[in-house]
Amino acid sequence: MQLDRPVVFAEILEAIPLYARPPQIAPGHSIVLNCVPLHGCKGLGSLSLSHLRAILVTDHLAGVLQAQGVDVHLVPALADEETRRFLHQLRIEWPSGLETSPSSEDLLAMKDALHQCSHATFAETDQEGAVCKLHLKDFLGEQRQKEESLEGYDLNLDVFLVTEEKLLHVAELQRAALRCAAFAPGRCYSIVHVVSHEEAFQQQKVDLLWRLITPRAPPAPQKHLVCGPVKIPATASPVTILQYFQLRHSQLYEASVLKYGDLSQDEAWTETISVLTSAAIRFEMLSTAHQNQILLDLEEAGISTKGTKSGAFVMYNCARLATLFETYQREAEQGVYPAFPLPLELDYSSLREEGEWLLLFNSILPFQEVLSQVIQLPISSSGIRITASPEAVCKFLIQLSMDFSSYYNRVHILGEPRPHLFGQMFARLQLMRAVREVFHSALMTLHLPPLNQI
Repeated sequence: MQLDRPVVFAEILEAIPLYARPPQIAPGHSIVLNCVPLHGCKGLGSLSLSHLRAILVTDHLAGVLQAQGVDVHLVPALADEETRRFLHQLRIEWPSGLETSPSSEDLLAMKDALHQCSHATFAETDQEGAVCKLHLKDFLGEQRQKEESLEGYDLNLDVFLVTEEKLLHVAELQRAALRCAAFAPGRCYSIVHVVSHEEAFQQQKVDLLWRLITPRAPPAPQKHLVCGPVKIPATASPVTILQYFQLRHSQLYEASVLKYGDLSQDEAWTETISVLTSAAIRFEMLSTAHQNQILLDLEEAGISTKGTKSGAFVMYNCARLATLFETYQREAEQGVYPAFPLPLELDYSSLREEGEWLLLFNSILPFQEVLSQVIQLPISSSGIRITASPEAVCKFLIQLSMDFSSYYNRVHILGEPRPHLFGQMFARLQLMRAVREVFHSALMTLHLPPLNQI
């Protein structure tokens, strides 16, 4: 099979939004994303690097789902202001509305439900805030006898000491589920618990607690997306998430000083370093399949704009595209280049470079498929664990950046201002427009603003 490349170029580059915008593939569906590490958060000191990974996975999944038309409800509402400020630095806007928080009436209703549960005992315990004990092994055994076995739960689940904190966790989930049901009656919805590996066992208990409290109206399908651990080799003491952020920020700041001089008083440059820090951390945490372990290298070599696997490298190439179009616009205003013709008027047969075809065929054409791959959550599968592909967008952007960088370094897009060269220049610029739109759409799902300078 042989493709008529100019026809393919014309088909895609004359309709860039159809290929560069997220597809609306999931209308009418709602999902509750429960970020388990944020429940009962008592400040940054209570969050580990593994917790940060789970938070970033949740935020990215929300970005991709919302971009494709899914109604997303993030749980829990976050009350701790210190943690909210830190997440804001990472471009994570987490809900904090107190109106979504459980009330004392919700808590009392759940305690009443526990009193009606045959698997709960209310003997005195030494633990403060303890409400009762749940005998989960008995419950699971009962389900097996009814041939209603709940697949995938750990065989070691036994006695669960229910605290008020866990009841609040369930109450907030219940509120989110009711909002989903009220938002569009009859609409399907599901719950995904995004949890770090060390809390996965405990979250299974919370899952079963919710099922036991609402036996007549069982919650929507519950699935657990477990994130692997984040480790730093050869460190004597644990690195906090604040230390990790500050280290990456200082490394990127020092790298910029070496390259451009001290621009610390420039507000735009301060914002650029902040975005680069967020990008570096997101790509480190999201480029590995969520169920696998991450080994963090705290050295700065891997996060600079020269490290081709880093978020900073992606942002650098995004900024190069911005500079390219700013240069063209400035030159056009000065009369050096003519105004940009309509896409239908361009001659795409002038796009003969193999790098041009690679950018179209490997990046622009499959972009929507990459986004769809991220959210193929097997909600209807058996078992409680599911996997997603939050690494797909990061890997896609890294490969796109490498392909674009190779092409940009080799080809002079803005050529000499001679009329016989304008046709090829405009065809190339139209291709770069498509590349830019794909960059921006992909970065939007990571909640990263495109940079105009770097």
